Amino acid sequence: MSASSDVDRATAARILIVVPARFGSQRFPGKPLVGIKGPTGAKPLIQWSWEAASTAQDRADILVATDDARIAQVVRGFGGAVAMTDSALRNGTERCAAVLSQLDAAPDLVVNLQGDSPLVAQAQIDALIDAWLETGAPVLTPYLTCDAVIGPALMADHAAGRVGGTTVVSDLAGNALYFSKRPVPFGVADGQGLKLHLGLYAYTPSALHHYASRAPGPLEKAEGLEQLRFLEHGIPIRLVEVERPSSGFWEVNNPEDVPLVEEALAARG
Repeated sequence: MSASSDVDRATAARILIVVPARFGSQRFPGKPLVGIKGPTGAKPLIQWSWEAASTAQDRADILVATDDARIAQVVRGFGGAVAMTDSALRNGTERCAAVLSQLDAAPDLVVNLQGDSPLVAQAQIDALIDAWLETGAPVLTPYLTCDAVIGPALMADHAAGRVGGTTVVSDLAGNALYFSKRPVPFGVADGQGLKLHLGLYAYTPSALHHYASRAPGPLEKAEGLEQLRFLEHGIPIRLVEVERPSSGFWEVNNPEDVPLVEEALAARG
């Protein structure tokens, strides 16, 4: 599959940001609608994630992809656009692929900003888009290098039996070798230096169609990580390093993550 065949990237690219959101999270049911406090008051998590996506609205259109009428009602209530998708879809990447069939014209790039990632910054979205414009990679995703704050917190979650984040290891060319809900590689005692994967992806339409046409492999099933399907079926994932925002970064994977996100939002002001 030729990544550069999707579009002449020298021309203005059409980019769509999709925010997948489902109500039935196994670890945190109803997560998209949970109230998250910020400097201006409480808003549902899905609204915070929408607003994170909206920082890139000068480069992209934005919509929420869901199968839940409650989520759709909330999104429309704050002025967001919604695409209803099948409840049988297994993950956000499949939901992004399903959105393509509803569009009058396919975008050149689809960015998946997951509905539990309210702390994604504009710089991170821009870095992903810019890396695609430069490389034409079929799939890209960002990571940050764990420091003395995030590293120990990640290891503490692991020691307590919680999934506090996903780590990734790369080859020497900057492509992903493996993603895991465990801290990898083994031997990093305090977590510093680990690559923490962020809940953000960019795909060409051809990569999304290829993904949706393939069944989950054993690694995807074992880890519960949708992006492993690309690797198991031979589609490379380009890693893009980004800086950690000064206010911190955390995804809402568990109820215990809510106060961490609220603290980061308060620090942003």
